Amino acid sequence: MKLKHTCLAGLTALASLVQAQPAVVYDMGGKFDKSFNEAAYNGAERWKKETGKAYLDFEITAEAQREQAMRRMAERGANPIIGVGFSQASSIEKVSKDFPKLNFVIIDAVVRQPNVESIVFKEQEGSFLVGMMAALASKTGKVGFVGGMDIPLIRRFQCGYEQGAKYVNPKVEVSAAMTGTTPAAWNDPARGGELAKAQFARGVDVVFAAAGGTGVGVYQAAKDAARLAIGVDSNQNHLQPGTMLSSMVKRVDTAVYNSAKKSTPGVTVLGLEEGGVDYALDQYNHKLVAPEMKKGVDAAKADIIAGRIKVADYMTDNACKY
Repeated sequence: MKLKHTCLAGLTALASLVQAQPAVVYDMGGKFDKSFNEAAYNGAERWKKETGKAYLDFEITAEAQREQAMRRMAERGANPIIGVGFSQASSIEKVSKDFPKLNFVIIDAVVRQPNVESIVFKEQEGSFLVGMMAALASKTGKVGFVGGMDIPLIRRFQCGYEQGAKYVNPKVEVSAAMTGTTPAAWNDPARGGELAKAQFARGVDVVFAAAGGTGVGVYQAAKDAARLAIGVDSNQNHLQPGTMLSSMVKRVDTAVYNSAKKSTPGVTVLGLEEGGVDYALDQYNHKLVAPEMKKGVDAAKADIIAGRIKVADYMTDNACKY
């Protein structure tokens, strides 16, 4: 997308006359990654459909583009400017200081500036539920996890998943692997497939992928091996019907939609209670989820919301330290 440079003074005057367009800057992996970025895209499209208005967007393909994209969106007077993914945090911190009259939103990180809304999720809570499902569905007592980039956020998914699996089967074995240590790890289906196959060779029969576009390779490997897989972020049950046990839904779409409507500076935390995370049940996986499984998972969900089950957070609690 070619962004035209406009002076800040002119944009400030223009913003006082008309409502500015929101802007979405996607993270690495592309906005049609069938996962995290695509959820953000769906939220923006929902806003567009309801309002009849347009928004700006940009897909990051190189690290150097992050701050440049944010700054050019700000120069165009976009408001709010939504950065999808923790990697956008440093760019938003810099640009938000230079454009104090505009609102910014960061998803999956916290930037403490007076014009920034930080939206974070309790991924461990949703992951706990699908961990329960994995252990209940497993015939071998061995379940797997494939993460994308090895960062604390993805370890949070892993930690919640392990807790859920062990909640229903204390003897369950959990195998885990990360795809890489750079942003390329979000878009490497071939590597994801290899990691899943290695786990299947060790007896794993259910695998959870928290790896963005890399997960597509995990799901294909599960289908080929007649094993079960669990999707992430978006509802991915439709990608491999009969293979997808469920998806740990992270409502990035709702976060983007709500922020496009009205951005409120501060920290917003979305967990099970707020409808920010959940497990997906639909026509594509209902035959795989037995009534007793659903009953048990829903009971645990209610107990987590009520505080009767405490799910440890890898990023703040002394648990699941790898």
